[in-house]
Amino acid sequence: MTARAEAGRPEGGERMTEQPEPAPSPADGGAPPARRSELDSVRVLVVVGLVFFHAALVFDGSDDFYVRNAETTGVSLVVSALGVVWAMPILFLIAGFGARHSLRRRGPAGFAAERLLRLGVPLVFGTLTIVPVPQWLRLRADPGYHESYLAFLPRFFEVRFDPAEFPFVLQGEHFETGHLWFMLLLLVFALMLAAVARWFPAARAGRIADRLAAAAGHRGALLLPALPVALLSALAGLEEEYAGWSRWAYLLFFCYGFVLAGDDRFRRAIRRDAPVAAALGVTLPMAGLPMFLLAGGDPFTDLSPMATVARAMYGVAGWCLLVGILGLLDRRAAARPAGAPSRGGARRRVYAYLAAAVLPLYILHQPIVVAVAYGVVRLDAPIAVKYPLIVAVSLLLTVAAYDVLVRRTRVTRFLFGMRDGR
Repeated sequence: MTARAEAGRPEGGERMTEQPEPAPSPADGGAPPARRSELDSVRVLVVVGLVFFHAALVFDGSDDFYVRNAETTGVSLVVSALGVVWAMPILFLIAGFGARHSLRRRGPAGFAAERLLRLGVPLVFGTLTIVPVPQWLRLRADPGYHESYLAFLPRFFEVRFDPAEFPFVLQGEHFETGHLWFMLLLLVFALMLAAVARWFPAARAGRIADRLAAAAGHRGALLLPALPVALLSALAGLEEEYAGWSRWAYLLFFCYGFVLAGDDRFRRAIRRDAPVAAALGVTLPMAGLPMFLLAGGDPFTDLSPMATVARAMYGVAGWCLLVGILGLLDRRAAARPAGAPSRGGARRRVYAYLAAAVLPLYILHQPIVVAVAYGVVRLDAPIAVKYPLIVAVSLLLTVAAYDVLVRRTRVTRFLFGMRDGR
Protein backbone atom coordinates (compact mmCIF):
# COMPACT_ATOMS: atom_id res chain seq x y z
CA MET A 1 0.00 0.00 0.00
CA THR A 2 1.13 3.56 -0.55
CA ALA A 3 1.50 6.56 1.65
CA ARG A 4 -2.02 7.57 0.88
CA ALA A 5 -3.38 4.20 1.89
CA GLU A 6 -5.09 4.38 5.06
CA ALA A 7 -9.17 5.83 7.86
CA GLY A 8 -17.20 11.95 19.91
CA ARG A 9 -20.11 13.40 21.20
CA PRO A 10 -23.39 14.10 19.38
CA GLU A 11 -23.74 17.84 19.51
CA GLY A 12 -21.23 19.04 22.06
CA GLY A 13 -18.25 16.96 20.96
CA GLU A 14 -16.13 16.30 17.90
CA ARG A 15 -16.30 13.29 15.67
CA MET A 16 -14.88 11.95 12.48
CA THR A 17 -18.30 10.60 11.57
CA GLU A 18 -21.48 10.73 13.57
CA GLN A 19 -22.66 7.30 14.70
CA PRO A 20 -26.22 6.96 15.98
CA GLU A 21 -28.12 3.91 17.01
CA PRO A 22 -30.42 2.83 14.14
CA ALA A 23 -33.82 4.43 14.35
CA PRO A 24 -36.75 2.30 15.47
CA SER A 25 -38.76 2.54 12.28
CA PRO A 26 -38.12 2.75 8.53
CA ALA A 27 -39.76 6.13 8.48
CA ASP A 28 -37.13 7.41 10.91
CA GLY A 29 -39.70 8.17 13.52
CA GLY A 30 -39.65 7.58 17.23
CA ALA A 31 -37.27 8.65 19.94
CA PRO A 32 -33.76 9.89 19.20
CA PRO A 33 -31.29 7.03 18.73
CA ALA A 34 -29.31 5.82 21.72
CA ARG A 35 -25.55 6.06 21.94
CA ARG A 36 -23.47 3.21 20.48
CA SER A 37 -20.10 3.40 22.17
CA GLU A 38 -18.69 0.41 20.28
CA LEU A 39 -18.70 2.46 17.07
CA ASP A 40 -16.65 5.15 18.80
CA SER A 41 -14.24 2.42 19.88
CA VAL A 42 -13.85 1.19 16.31
CA ARG A 43 -13.11 4.71 15.05
CA VAL A 44 -10.47 5.30 17.71
CA LEU A 45 -8.91 1.90 17.01
CA VAL A 46 -8.66 2.56 13.27
CA VAL A 47 -7.20 6.05 13.57
CA VAL A 48 -4.62 5.03 16.19
CA GLY A 49 -3.89 1.93 14.12
CA LEU A 50 -3.05 4.11 11.12
CA VAL A 51 0.10 5.25 12.95
CA PHE A 52 1.21 1.61 13.20
CA PHE A 53 0.18 1.00 9.59
CA HIS A 54 2.03 3.94 8.07
CA ALA A 55 5.09 3.31 10.21
CA ALA A 56 5.15 -0.24 8.78
CA LEU A 57 5.16 1.14 5.23
CA VAL A 58 8.56 2.71 5.93
CA PHE A 59 9.99 -0.82 5.93
CA ASP A 60 7.98 -2.24 3.02
CA GLY A 61 10.21 -2.71 0.00
CA SER A 62 7.24 -3.16 -2.34
CA ASP A 63 5.61 0.15 -1.45
CA ASP A 64 6.31 3.70 -2.63
CA PHE A 65 6.02 5.38 0.75
CA TYR A 66 7.34 8.91 1.25
CA VAL A 67 10.27 7.67 3.36
CA ARG A 68 11.84 4.23 3.04
CA ASN A 69 14.33 2.50 5.27
CA ALA A 70 17.43 1.03 3.62
CA GLU A 71 16.58 -2.36 5.10
CA THR A 72 13.08 -3.64 4.27
CA THR A 73 11.00 -6.65 5.25
CA GLY A 74 8.04 -8.57 3.90
CA VAL A 75 6.47 -8.62 7.35
CA SER A 76 5.16 -5.09 6.76
CA LEU A 77 3.09 -6.43 3.85
CA VAL A 78 1.40 -8.88 6.23
CA VAL A 79 0.76 -6.10 8.75
CA SER A 80 -0.79 -3.96 6.00
CA ALA A 81 -2.95 -6.80 4.68
CA LEU A 82 -4.46 -7.39 8.12
CA GLY A 83 -5.85 -3.87 8.17
CA VAL A 84 -6.71 -2.80 4.64
CA VAL A 85 -9.47 -5.39 4.21
CA TRP A 86 -11.70 -3.79 6.87
CA ALA A 87 -10.27 -0.60 8.39
CA MET A 88 -11.22 2.13 5.93
CA PRO A 89 -14.44 0.36 4.78
CA ILE A 90 -15.70 0.33 8.37
CA LEU A 91 -15.13 4.08 8.67
CA PHE A 92 -17.29 4.67 5.60
CA LEU A 93 -19.94 2.29 6.91
CA ILE A 94 -20.08 4.12 10.24
CA ALA A 95 -20.15 7.41 8.34
CA GLY A 96 -23.28 6.16 6.58
CA PHE A 97 -24.85 5.41 9.98
CA GLY A 98 -24.14 8.97 11.06
CA ALA A 99 -25.39 10.44 7.79
CA ARG A 100 -28.80 8.86 8.39
CA HIS A 101 -29.03 10.44 11.84
CA SER A 102 -27.75 13.85 10.71
CA LEU A 103 -29.95 13.98 7.61
CA ARG A 104 -33.03 13.16 9.67
CA ARG A 105 -32.30 15.92 12.17
CA ARG A 106 -31.14 18.64 9.78
CA GLY A 107 -32.84 17.96 6.47
CA PRO A 108 -30.95 17.83 3.13
CA ALA A 109 -29.86 21.48 3.07
CA GLY A 110 -28.78 21.56 6.70
CA PHE A 111 -26.99 18.23 6.36
CA ALA A 112 -25.04 19.47 3.31
CA ALA A 113 -24.09 22.70 5.09
CA GLU A 114 -22.95 20.81 8.20
CA ARG A 115 -20.81 18.41 6.15
CA LEU A 116 -19.20 21.30 4.28
CA LEU A 117 -18.21 22.86 7.59
CA ARG A 118 -17.07 19.68 9.36
CA LEU A 119 -15.30 18.08 6.39
CA GLY A 120 -14.82 20.77 3.74
CA VAL A 121 -13.08 23.33 5.95
CA PRO A 122 -10.46 20.93 7.40
CA LEU A 123 -10.01 19.36 3.96
CA VAL A 124 -9.06 22.72 2.41
CA PHE A 125 -7.01 23.80 5.42
CA GLY A 126 -5.16 20.49 5.60
CA THR A 127 -4.44 20.47 1.87
CA LEU A 128 -2.96 23.96 2.06
CA THR A 129 -0.87 23.49 5.21
CA ILE A 130 -0.25 19.81 6.02
CA VAL A 131 -0.45 17.62 2.92
CA PRO A 132 2.57 19.19 1.13
CA VAL A 133 4.96 18.22 3.96
CA PRO A 134 5.30 14.48 3.15
CA GLN A 135 5.82 15.21 -0.55
CA TRP A 136 8.61 17.66 0.26
CA LEU A 137 10.24 15.14 2.61
CA ARG A 138 10.07 12.54 -0.15
CA LEU A 139 12.17 14.84 -2.33
CA ARG A 140 14.49 15.69 0.57
CA ALA A 141 15.38 12.00 0.85
CA ASP A 142 17.47 12.55 -2.30
CA PRO A 143 20.89 13.90 -1.16
CA GLY A 144 21.02 16.04 -4.28
CA TYR A 145 17.78 17.88 -3.51
CA HIS A 146 18.21 21.10 -1.52
CA GLU A 147 15.05 23.10 -2.25
CA SER A 148 13.48 24.76 0.78
CA TYR A 149 9.90 24.01 1.78
CA LEU A 150 8.75 27.52 0.85
CA ALA A 151 10.36 27.16 -2.58
CA PHE A 152 8.66 23.78 -3.05
CA LEU A 153 5.14 24.96 -2.16
CA PRO A 154 4.37 26.77 -5.47
CA ARG A 155 5.36 23.64 -7.39
CA PHE A 156 3.11 21.49 -5.18
CA PHE A 157 0.10 23.61 -6.16
CA GLU A 158 0.74 23.41 -9.92
CA VAL A 159 -2.41 21.49 -10.83
CA ARG A 160 -4.47 20.51 -13.83
CA PHE A 161 -8.17 19.67 -14.02
CA ASP A 162 -8.90 16.02 -14.83
CA PRO A 163 -12.64 15.19 -14.64
CA ALA A 164 -11.93 11.53 -15.45
CA GLU A 165 -10.47 11.14 -11.94
CA PHE A 166 -13.65 12.40 -10.20
CA PRO A 167 -13.79 13.34 -7.41
CA PHE A 168 -10.01 13.76 -7.41
CA VAL A 169 -10.24 16.22 -10.28
CA LEU A 170 -7.14 18.24 -9.32
CA GLN A 171 -4.01 16.42 -10.44
CA GLY A 172 -0.37 17.48 -10.64
CA GLU A 173 3.21 16.26 -10.64
CA HIS A 174 3.52 16.84 -6.89
CA PHE A 175 -0.03 17.75 -5.87
CA GLU A 176 -2.12 15.18 -4.02
CA THR A 177 -4.88 14.98 -1.45
CA GLY A 178 -2.60 12.65 0.51
CA HIS A 179 -4.27 10.87 3.39
CA LEU A 180 -7.12 13.39 3.23
CA TRP A 181 -8.60 11.43 0.30
CA PHE A 182 -10.89 9.87 2.90
CA MET A 183 -12.36 13.24 3.80
CA LEU A 184 -12.82 14.26 0.17
CA LEU A 185 -14.68 11.06 -0.67
CA LEU A 186 -16.80 11.32 2.45
CA LEU A 187 -17.72 14.93 1.66
CA VAL A 188 -18.66 14.09 -1.94
CA PHE A 189 -20.74 11.09 -0.84
CA ALA A 190 -22.55 13.25 1.72
CA LEU A 191 -23.38 15.92 -0.86
CA MET A 192 -24.61 13.23 -3.29
CA LEU A 193 -26.82 11.84 -0.53
CA ALA A 194 -28.23 15.28 0.26
CA ALA A 195 -29.13 15.77 -3.42
CA VAL A 196 -30.86 12.38 -3.64
CA ALA A 197 -32.73 12.98 -0.37
CA ARG A 198 -33.90 16.36 -1.66
CA TRP A 199 -35.55 14.92 -4.76
CA PHE A 200 -36.38 11.29 -3.98
CA PRO A 201 -39.90 10.84 -2.52
CA ALA A 202 -39.65 10.04 1.18
CA ALA A 203 -42.68 7.74 1.13
CA ARG A 204 -41.19 5.60 -1.62
CA ALA A 205 -37.85 5.44 0.19
CA GLY A 206 -39.67 4.31 3.33
CA ARG A 207 -41.42 1.49 1.47
CA ILE A 208 -38.15 0.27 -0.03
CA ALA A 209 -36.42 0.39 3.35
CA ASP A 210 -39.26 -1.53 4.98
CA ARG A 211 -39.01 -4.33 2.39
CA LEU A 212 -35.25 -4.57 2.86
CA ALA A 213 -35.61 -4.68 6.65
CA ALA A 214 -38.21 -7.43 6.36
CA ALA A 215 -35.90 -9.43 4.06
CA ALA A 216 -33.12 -9.09 6.62
CA GLY A 217 -35.11 -11.39 8.88
CA HIS A 218 -33.92 -14.39 6.87
CA ARG A 219 -30.78 -16.04 8.21
CA GLY A 220 -27.70 -15.05 6.24
CA ALA A 221 -29.44 -12.13 4.51
CA LEU A 222 -26.87 -9.64 5.80
CA LEU A 223 -24.16 -11.47 3.83
CA LEU A 224 -25.81 -10.68 0.49
CA PRO A 225 -24.54 -7.07 0.28
CA ALA A 226 -21.10 -8.64 -0.20
CA LEU A 227 -22.08 -9.58 -3.77
CA PRO A 228 -22.14 -6.04 -5.24
CA VAL A 229 -18.86 -5.29 -3.42
CA ALA A 230 -17.31 -8.45 -4.86
CA LEU A 231 -18.56 -7.70 -8.37
CA LEU A 232 -17.28 -4.12 -8.28
CA SER A 233 -13.91 -5.20 -6.88
CA ALA A 234 -13.52 -7.96 -9.47
CA LEU A 235 -14.47 -5.94 -12.55
CA ALA A 236 -13.55 -2.34 -11.71
CA GLY A 237 -10.40 -3.31 -9.84
CA LEU A 238 -8.80 -2.00 -6.67
CA GLU A 239 -6.99 1.30 -6.17
CA GLU A 240 -3.78 0.92 -4.20
CA GLU A 241 -3.54 4.63 -3.46
CA TYR A 242 -6.91 4.59 -1.67
CA ALA A 243 -6.12 1.89 0.89
CA GLY A 244 -6.59 -0.99 -1.50
CA TRP A 245 -10.25 -0.41 -2.41
CA SER A 246 -12.01 1.20 -5.36
CA ARG A 247 -13.31 4.65 -4.51
CA TRP A 248 -16.77 3.44 -5.59
CA ALA A 249 -16.62 0.46 -3.25
CA TYR A 250 -16.41 3.04 -0.47
CA LEU A 251 -19.62 4.56 -1.82
CA LEU A 252 -21.27 1.16 -1.43
CA PHE A 253 -20.10 0.89 2.19
CA PHE A 254 -21.35 4.41 2.89
CA CYS A 255 -24.77 3.63 1.36
CA TYR A 256 -24.97 0.33 3.24
CA GLY A 257 -24.41 2.17 6.49
CA PHE A 258 -27.11 4.68 5.64
CA VAL A 259 -29.62 1.90 4.94
CA LEU A 260 -28.69 -0.21 7.97
CA ALA A 261 -29.18 2.75 10.30
CA GLY A 262 -32.81 3.10 9.23
CA ASP A 263 -34.37 0.13 11.00
CA ASP A 264 -33.54 -1.82 14.15
CA ARG A 265 -34.30 -5.07 12.34
CA PHE A 266 -30.99 -4.67 10.49
CA ARG A 267 -29.15 -4.43 13.77
CA ARG A 268 -30.70 -7.67 15.01
CA ALA A 269 -29.76 -9.35 11.72
CA ILE A 270 -26.14 -8.17 12.03
CA ARG A 271 -25.93 -9.63 15.53
CA ARG A 272 -27.45 -12.90 14.29
CA ASP A 273 -25.16 -13.30 11.24
CA ALA A 274 -21.98 -12.02 12.89
CA PRO A 275 -20.34 -15.40 13.73
CA VAL A 276 -20.73 -16.77 10.19
CA ALA A 277 -19.64 -13.46 8.68
CA ALA A 278 -16.56 -13.27 10.90
CA ALA A 279 -15.55 -16.82 9.99
CA LEU A 280 -15.85 -16.07 6.27
CA GLY A 281 -14.04 -12.76 6.66
CA VAL A 282 -11.07 -14.46 8.29
CA THR A 283 -10.84 -17.55 6.06
CA LEU A 284 -11.37 -16.01 2.61
CA PRO A 285 -8.21 -13.85 2.69
CA MET A 286 -6.18 -16.94 3.52
CA ALA A 287 -7.15 -18.38 0.13
CA GLY A 288 -7.39 -15.10 -1.76
CA LEU A 289 -4.08 -13.50 -0.76
CA PRO A 290 -1.88 -16.24 -2.31
CA MET A 291 -3.94 -15.99 -5.52
CA PHE A 292 -3.52 -12.22 -5.47
CA LEU A 293 0.25 -12.48 -5.09
CA LEU A 294 0.62 -15.21 -7.73
CA ALA A 295 -1.69 -13.65 -10.33
CA GLY A 296 1.15 -11.85 -12.10
CA GLY A 297 0.91 -8.52 -13.89
CA ASP A 298 -1.04 -5.95 -11.90
CA PRO A 299 -3.40 -7.90 -9.62
CA PHE A 300 -5.17 -4.66 -8.65
CA THR A 301 -6.59 -4.14 -12.16
CA ASP A 302 -5.79 -7.08 -14.47
CA LEU A 303 -8.78 -9.12 -15.64
CA SER A 304 -6.96 -12.44 -15.61
CA PRO A 305 -9.08 -15.21 -14.05
CA MET A 306 -6.87 -15.58 -10.97
CA ALA A 307 -6.68 -11.84 -10.26
CA THR A 308 -10.42 -11.37 -10.84
CA VAL A 309 -11.38 -14.21 -8.50
CA ALA A 310 -8.92 -12.99 -5.86
CA ARG A 311 -10.43 -9.49 -5.95
CA ALA A 312 -13.95 -10.91 -5.71
CA MET A 313 -12.93 -12.90 -2.62
CA TYR A 314 -11.36 -9.74 -1.22
CA GLY A 315 -14.67 -7.90 -1.67
CA VAL A 316 -16.66 -10.64 0.06
CA ALA A 317 -14.13 -10.82 2.90
CA GLY A 318 -14.28 -7.07 3.42
CA TRP A 319 -18.03 -6.94 3.86
CA CYS A 320 -18.11 -10.09 6.00
CA LEU A 321 -15.50 -8.62 8.34
CA LEU A 322 -17.60 -5.50 8.80
CA VAL A 323 -20.67 -7.52 9.70
CA GLY A 324 -18.62 -9.76 11.96
CA ILE A 325 -16.86 -6.93 13.80
CA LEU A 326 -19.96 -4.80 14.36
CA GLY A 327 -22.18 -7.75 15.19
CA LEU A 328 -19.82 -9.31 17.70
CA LEU A 329 -19.16 -5.97 19.38
CA ASP A 330 -22.91 -5.34 19.57
CA ARG A 331 -23.47 -8.80 21.04
CA ARG A 332 -20.94 -8.03 23.73
CA ALA A 333 -22.62 -4.71 24.51
CA ALA A 334 -26.07 -6.33 24.60
CA ALA A 335 -24.83 -9.05 26.97
CA ARG A 336 -23.65 -6.50 29.54
CA PRO A 337 -26.11 -6.35 32.48
CA ALA A 338 -28.25 -3.24 32.54
CA GLY A 339 -26.95 -2.12 35.92
CA ALA A 340 -23.32 -3.10 35.33
CA PRO A 341 -20.78 -0.51 36.52
CA SER A 342 -19.06 1.58 33.87
CA ARG A 343 -15.36 1.48 33.15
CA GLY A 344 -12.89 3.05 35.55
CA GLY A 345 -12.81 6.82 35.67
CA ALA A 346 -9.29 7.25 34.26
CA ARG A 347 -9.91 4.80 31.43
CA ARG A 348 -13.22 6.43 30.62
CA ARG A 349 -11.63 9.88 30.47
CA VAL A 350 -8.88 8.67 28.11
CA TYR A 351 -11.48 7.04 25.89
CA ALA A 352 -13.64 10.19 25.80
CA TYR A 353 -10.58 12.32 25.03
CA LEU A 354 -9.57 10.13 22.06
CA ALA A 355 -13.14 9.80 20.77
CA ALA A 356 -13.42 13.58 20.61
CA ALA A 357 -10.02 13.88 18.91
CA VAL A 358 -10.54 11.36 16.10
CA LEU A 359 -10.74 13.75 13.13
CA PRO A 360 -7.84 16.04 14.16
CA LEU A 361 -5.68 13.02 14.97
CA TYR A 362 -6.43 11.60 11.54
CA ILE A 363 -5.47 14.87 9.85
CA LEU A 364 -2.26 15.26 11.84
CA HIS A 365 -0.92 11.72 12.01
CA GLN A 366 0.58 11.05 8.57
CA PRO A 367 2.86 14.10 8.16
CA ILE A 368 4.11 13.49 11.70
CA VAL A 369 4.82 9.82 10.97
CA VAL A 370 6.68 10.80 7.79
CA ALA A 371 8.69 13.50 9.56
CA VAL A 372 9.65 11.17 12.41
CA ALA A 373 10.55 8.36 10.00
CA TYR A 374 12.65 10.79 7.94
CA GLY A 375 14.95 11.17 10.93
CA VAL A 376 14.77 7.64 12.34
CA VAL A 377 15.73 5.81 9.12
CA ARG A 378 19.10 7.56 9.29
CA LEU A 379 19.94 5.86 12.58
CA ASP A 380 22.26 2.87 12.59
CA ALA A 381 19.79 0.47 14.16
CA PRO A 382 17.78 -2.63 13.19
CA ILE A 383 14.13 -2.56 12.14
CA ALA A 384 13.17 -4.02 15.52
CA VAL A 385 14.39 -0.77 17.09
CA LYS A 386 13.36 1.71 14.42
CA TYR A 387 9.75 0.63 13.99
CA PRO A 388 8.64 0.92 17.64
CA LEU A 389 10.60 4.16 17.90
CA ILE A 390 8.70 5.66 14.94
CA VAL A 391 5.38 4.48 16.37
CA ALA A 392 6.00 5.72 19.90
CA VAL A 393 7.36 9.16 18.93
CA SER A 394 4.66 9.65 16.27
CA LEU A 395 1.84 8.81 18.67
CA LEU A 396 3.26 11.13 21.31
CA LEU A 397 3.74 14.03 18.88
CA THR A 398 0.34 13.55 17.22
CA VAL A 399 -1.54 13.66 20.51
CA ALA A 400 0.60 16.56 21.72
CA ALA A 401 -0.02 18.53 18.52
CA TYR A 402 -3.76 17.98 18.90
CA ASP A 403 -3.78 18.94 22.55
CA VAL A 404 -1.57 22.03 22.29
CA LEU A 405 -2.28 23.33 18.78
CA VAL A 406 -5.86 22.29 18.00
CA ARG A 407 -8.26 21.73 20.87
CA ARG A 408 -7.59 24.85 22.93
CA THR A 409 -8.91 27.63 20.67
CA ARG A 410 -12.16 28.13 18.81
CA VAL A 411 -10.38 29.01 15.55
CA THR A 412 -8.20 25.92 15.44
CA ARG A 413 -11.11 23.68 16.46
CA PHE A 414 -13.10 25.07 13.55
CA LEU A 415 -10.22 24.58 11.11
CA PHE A 416 -9.93 20.92 12.14
CA GLY A 417 -13.66 20.20 11.89
CA MET A 418 -14.41 20.24 15.61
CA ARG A 419 -17.48 21.73 17.20
CA ASP A 420 -17.13 24.50 19.75
CA GLY A 421 -17.72 21.95 22.48
CA ARG A 422 -18.76 24.36 25.22
